[in-house]
Amino acid sequence: MEGVMMMKTLIKYEFLKVLRKKATLIAMAVSLLITAVFFGLPITQFQIYNSDGVLRGLEGIAYEKEQYENISVLLTNEYVTEAIRDVQALFENPDNIGYDGNEQFLIEDAYWDGIAPREDLLGLIARNYAAPNVSVGYNALTDLDVSDGTDFYQARQDKIETILNDPSNGLSEAEKDYWRNMNSSVEEPFQYGYFGGWEIIISSSELLMFAILAICIVIAPVFAGEYQAGTDAVILSGKYGKTKLTTAKIVAALLFGVLAFTLHILVAFGIPLAAFGTDGWNLPLQINGTTVPYPLTFLEGTLINLWVIYLVLIAMIGLTLFLSAKMKSPYLVLIVMVPVLFIPMFLTPNGTTGIYNTLVLLTPYQSLVPRFNSYISYQFGSVILDAFGMRGLVYVILTLILLPLARIGFKKHQVA
Repeated sequence: MEGVMMMKTLIKYEFLKVLRKKATLIAMAVSLLITAVFFGLPITQFQIYNSDGVLRGLEGIAYEKEQYENISVLLTNEYVTEAIRDVQALFENPDNIGYDGNEQFLIEDAYWDGIAPREDLLGLIARNYAAPNVSVGYNALTDLDVSDGTDFYQARQDKIETILNDPSNGLSEAEKDYWRNMNSSVEEPFQYGYFGGWEIIISSSELLMFAILAICIVIAPVFAGEYQAGTDAVILSGKYGKTKLTTAKIVAALLFGVLAFTLHILVAFGIPLAAFGTDGWNLPLQINGTTVPYPLTFLEGTLINLWVIYLVLIAMIGLTLFLSAKMKSPYLVLIVMVPVLFIPMFLTPNGTTGIYNTLVLLTPYQSLVPRFNSYISYQFGSVILDAFGMRGLVYVILTLILLPLARIGFKKHQVA
């Protein structure tokens, strides 16, 4: 019992030691400001058009949400068929059509009354019938034959099969079956509705890397700072220096990192959800891309991705502590950490298979990008993991390796 109380006291001491540093307060303040700016930009830059002109910011968001009230519908085959026929009927009148030299589009009242209020929905329907990786708009609906109706979900299934059987994706038969089984759990028909806030969060998640960097900056001196200040001799020669105090430093660093990052999450998620609303949390990811294989809602997808991001954070704290235990200056630690965190930003995967792509997709930066619409899998014999499972496994293993190495590294440090 006395040992537990001592440990709690040491952890509290080390936690406050980190928290009360001026550099910590500055790093966290700057990082929170950057996070607020990044996740606030979609609000300030938001714009939507109506027949009277352009609406920006919160006014535009409110207008868009109002438009969605009339298209929060169940995407049955009957509804999809009727929607396609409505678009085709508008194109039958030559007075409704404009041409820019490449393609035809609807103009004036035909567009503002018949298309604009549900253009995103019509685009989703059109892309469902298009080839993989081909982006089309509502005008592509004119090419579809719906004289006998249409099977929206069979078209989705056909498109998924095309993706799975594409040789460039390099999927084994076992991997194809894995994705088919996952897709079979997706509920049909899809409920459509507004999901603006969740779309911002999911599409901007990699920006949280700046928060991870700020936390690594704060933690870099945990061991290296003692070397730099010459206090390592005092610590390591003390009664608990090589045991409890070393462990307390690691636990305090992890505790600070998780709490600080959670504060960033509250800012990052709170700003778009406050502006765009929480609408759509229970809607399926498939309404943002019909071939998404994961049977998840926007909230579930966000939480799963967030779970991976926290694992990346903890592993990067572990790496920072390991480097801090090995290097004599916090600056040397950051010289290593900054490239580790940000060089993968410039390494763009050119697919989902091959050694280069599979490794790049597991780097810290790329692991923050969910890629719900990609069929990324890793096969080990009869075991298959999707991107989230593989990322989780990699960063748990890294953490279990790096934290003990950091502890051993400081304990075995030779005092000059």
